[in-house]
Amino acid sequence: MSGGLSKAGERGGGKAIALPVLLLVVLAGYAGYRAPQQQRDRDPGSFRISVDVSLVVLHATVTDRQGGLVSDLAEPDFEVHEDGVPQRIRLFKNEDVPVTVGLVVDHSTTMQPKLAEVTAAARTFVRCSNRNDEMFVVNFNEIATLELPGGIPFTNSPAALETAITAKPTDGQTALYDAIAKALEVLQAGSRDKKVLIVVSDGGDNVSTHSLSQVMKLAGQSSAVIYTVGLFDPKDPDQNPGVLRRLARATGGEVFLPIQLGETVAICERIARDIRHQYTIGYIPTNPARDGAYRAIRVLARAKGRDGLSVRTRTGYIAAGRPGVDEKGPK
Repeated sequence: MSGGLSKAGERGGGKAIALPVLLLVVLAGYAGYRAPQQQRDRDPGSFRISVDVSLVVLHATVTDRQGGLVSDLAEPDFEVHEDGVPQRIRLFKNEDVPVTVGLVVDHSTTMQPKLAEVTAAARTFVRCSNRNDEMFVVNFNEIATLELPGGIPFTNSPAALETAITAKPTDGQTALYDAIAKALEVLQAGSRDKKVLIVVSDGGDNVSTHSLSQVMKLAGQSSAVIYTVGLFDPKDPDQNPGVLRRLARATGGEVFLPIQLGETVAICERIARDIRHQYTIGYIPTNPARDGAYRAIRVLARAKGRDGLSVRTRTGYIAAGRPGVDEKGPK
């Protein structure tokens, strides 16, 4: 169990800025960063050449040996490596920032007896969140639908979210990959720099038009952190906890596989706490190529007198490719 809540809680981003005015989103952007101006020392009267700079933004959770959150570290306590090469940290924040959150809820037939507990967990999550967070709900069985009432795009109202989660009947098959693809798209319309998805499902998929590899690629191109909660029916042959583990690990989130349905509320409370205690770290890659290749990321934390620190963040990203360039995701 992870922190007593689950059988497995597995621990496991930026804007390109053409100086001075061109903004190009690479990894779902971070609006708070501005690269420093570069000037020509020997000819102060001339204009500088515009430079294209890509800022990769990570959201990192640090835990100690006991799994407790560590939220009092400073920038010098961190190291960032991309494809094994050390990177210079250009952005560092340690504060609670508003988040755009998508709740992706399975409404296939096997979820019918679990929906009341999921709704209660969503209420708990909202209650523990920042009042400036913006949230939406994607429900799915064979079809993924955006469910907030009245056509509003986002809300932080527990009542509105509860209405949205219960709006769709629980029947039919499971289009998990389509639902995640839709939710990642909706996230980009959110106004908050930090993006999170919480996926509640058994990991099975039997009718999606998207494939798992396509969804992993979309996740790699996004800065979203994905948390997954696996609720299983022993009689369901399509359940797939491995998919839930893979999505969470790749994006810096966490997977929860509760033994008892009643653990779901406490899990959502833990996720809300995790989101509130993350570090924001940004760097400009030493490899500037936008070749569509997958770049592996590793972040380390070391502090005097603090042994055994573990950092959970996304394992990599897909460098924004040029048209016609083959993009390869993580192996």
